[in-house]
This record gives sequence, structure tokens and C-alpha cells, in this order.
Amino acid sequence: MVDSLYKDNFRSQFEPGKSLPKVSTHLDSVRAYQFEMRFYGLPADLVGAQQDLTLAAKQVGPISITLDDIVSPRINDKLFYPGQPTPDELSVTFDNLYLKDTSPTLWKWFKSIYDPMSGDMTNLAAPGGPGNRTFKSSRAVIMELDNTRDPHAAVELYGVYPKSVRFSEKNYSTNEFSTIEVIFRYDFMDYFKYASQSQ
Repeated sequence: MVDSLYKDNFRSQFEPGKSLPKVSTHLDSVRAYQFEMRFYGLPADLVGAQQDLTLAAKQVGPISITLDDIVSPRINDKLFYPGQPTPDELSVTFDNLYLKDTSPTLWKWFKSIYDPMSGDMTNLAAPGGPGNRTFKSSRAVIMELDNTRDPHAAVELYGVYPKSVRFSEKNYSTNEFSTIEVIFRYDFMDYFKYASQSQ
């Protein structure tokens, strides 16, 4: 017979007026709004913008990676095996801050991938160019903060670059900040409890 967690443990060692039921504190969770995003190793022309982008990031979309299926048909059955991983695109919305030049910084990074004025593609990594220059950020970190604003856990994305940039609507009748939505691509990711890793 399987024990019921809620039947057997919910009120274990509970004394009215002296203690609380177990789940009344054990179910506390990381809040969706308690996060901070940082970029490391940005292209050489954007050095110094990491903190500015951290301050501007206001929303991070779902972060996911999927293993593609390898299907092996056998008579009337289909058997599934894990195949190559596919990291999904990541959407981040930034406030267009006056003092931090958020939109020029993000647009400059996008132009290091594709420059619509010249037609150049990834010119920072051109053959014969200066060494140690890349159009990718070495990593981006999305930190989950606890209730004291200390890092609790973190998602690390490696080889990050902007795939698309979308400026928000301009409208006289609205009463909200202007934003920039950027879709990022990355090579692979990791997730860990923050105490087990160095920053």
C-alpha cells in the first residue's frame, strides 16, 4: 500500500498554536518575477554593456530544450529513442532605457550578425580579422532569486546571439514604456542550484 503524503505527513508533528502543518512552509516557491539576466563575453564593440542589459531586461520567455525523436518502427509498434537536442528560441523583452542606450546596444549587437547597411554577415568573425572576436556572447545567465534576492538557481545559455529584433509599437494613446523584444539563439544550456557553482 502506498502512503499518502498529505494524509500521513501534512499534519505530522503539528501542534495547534505551537507549530505549522508541514506544507504550509515547504511549498514556498521561487517567484516568476524574482530573476536577473546577465550577459558575458559580448562582442568587443559592446564591452561594458552587460550591466546595462541586465537593468533593461524586464521579461524572459520560457527556456527549453527538446530531444528530437528517433523512431524505430517494428511491425505494429513504434519505438522511440532520444536523438539530437534542439534548444528552443528564447524571447527577452527589454525596456528602452534613456540613460543606458538599450536599443542602440541591442541593435549594434544585431548588426554584428547581419549589417543591413553593408550586407555583411558575422563580420566580427571574418577570416583574417582580429583574434578573439566573436558575434556570440560566451554565455547568458538567468538567475532565480530567493526571497532575500540572493541567487537560488541559474540557467546558463552558451553561445548566445540575437536572431531577431522587434521594436514595440509607437502609439500616442498608450501609457507605457517603449520596449525591444529580442529573440535569441544559443548552442546549449545548463541549469543548477547556485550554491554548487561559481558565478
